[in-house]
Amino acid sequence: MVEAVAGYRGLSFWHDTVDDDLSPRPALPGDRDADVAIVGGGLTGLWSAWYLLERDPELRIVVLEKEIAGFGASGRNGGWCSALFPRSTASLERVHGRDAALALRRAMIDTVDEVGRAADSAGLDIHYRKGGTVAFARSAVQLRAARADVAEAQEYGVDALELWGAERVRATGALGASYDPACARIHPARLVRGLARALESRGVVIYEKTEVLSFESGCVRTALGEVRAPVVVSALEGYGASLPQLRRRILPLYSLMIATEPLPDSVWDEIGLEHGQTFTDYRHLLIYGQRTADNRFAFGGRGARYHWGSAIRPEYDRVPAVFDHLRKTLGELFPAIGDAAVTHRWGGPLGVPRDWHANVSFDPASGLASAGGYVGDGLSTTNLAGRTIADLVTGADTELVRLPWVNHRSPDWEPEPLRFAGSNAGLLAMGAADLEERVTGRASLAARIMGPLVGH
Repeated sequence: MVEAVAGYRGLSFWHDTVDDDLSPRPALPGDRDADVAIVGGGLTGLWSAWYLLERDPELRIVVLEKEIAGFGASGRNGGWCSALFPRSTASLERVHGRDAALALRRAMIDTVDEVGRAADSAGLDIHYRKGGTVAFARSAVQLRAARADVAEAQEYGVDALELWGAERVRATGALGASYDPACARIHPARLVRGLARALESRGVVIYEKTEVLSFESGCVRTALGEVRAPVVVSALEGYGASLPQLRRRILPLYSLMIATEPLPDSVWDEIGLEHGQTFTDYRHLLIYGQRTADNRFAFGGRGARYHWGSAIRPEYDRVPAVFDHLRKTLGELFPAIGDAAVTHRWGGPLGVPRDWHANVSFDPASGLASAGGYVGDGLSTTNLAGRTIADLVTGADTELVRLPWVNHRSPDWEPEPLRFAGSNAGLLAMGAADLEERVTGRASLAARIMGPLVGH
């Protein structure tokens, strides 16, 4: 099969199979006024617009996007609509207290269902199926980690994690797995592109091919004119690093993916993954995958390095060595795929704050709002962010505005060369931790040292 590479279709498997032509909308024609100006046409910005209109249908909302809606991580991710938050519940408890940590966990679990409800209300077919996440334990060390996760979930009394025995899982070498029902498989480009169309039908104006140069209280400056608005929402995630005023607030870290050709039902029966199920394992250098609606594997992982100066370039989306590693890893997990062809290869930057703590904020005095820092867990977290921004901007007194990520301020990233050295050393450390556990059969010391730095 021929890999898709043409235009915006070539951004990912999801873009190649979405149900619209991806033609850019008109650019900003010049200066204009609005009630809310949103910088970024991904899910954070679009969900913010969606829920702001629910609170006040008369709002004049303008969305400004450098490329097309869903160009970034919102359209290129792994399709996990999960209850995962970048920092663990235990880590949040240490920072914010037990009640606050559990409130955020409950909100994330509810968000998985809210995405499905909202997509239905907008008339979107996003291939939503809530099948949960299977996390394989493929060594004694990993099985102990799975048991610890389930025990922690039982202690908190919020999650419904289960421990599965080896008889229920078929990944190579699996001794068991943890199972988290709070995850749905979706087609992310169908969500973000469909949400953009639904917003336009409700009066939101989306300007594409419009590069934002800077923003401040009351004004967004673009290469084509200014948008004046009393509320400005920054929703750029990893691409925020391209603006000088945000460069040290967020670090763009690349994650890459592959998709196989469709596999026959007989192969899926042997693999043992049902429609709607996502999967990972307990290695430290993260992998993630799903069974797509058309019976492909969509499979990704970390491993691509951070680039000097938080640079974001199209050529960084494709690293042959990482793609080869992903295909090899997938074959090791599920030998039943045989020589199945890889039809799509892609990647892109996600946003990492210095303390791996996502945040949503609003300053009523300046009218500036923002959300981001999802570290790859944004497909559902963006929805919670959009609802929270809507409540903050409209002054609603809700449980959402009291969650502990509201107005959280992460430290700035270090200047170069410390940022380059530290982030890439961390990547190497996670790979080394996996090797350490394979050799010693014990939990990795390197991973224990790195844990507090990556939200654990």
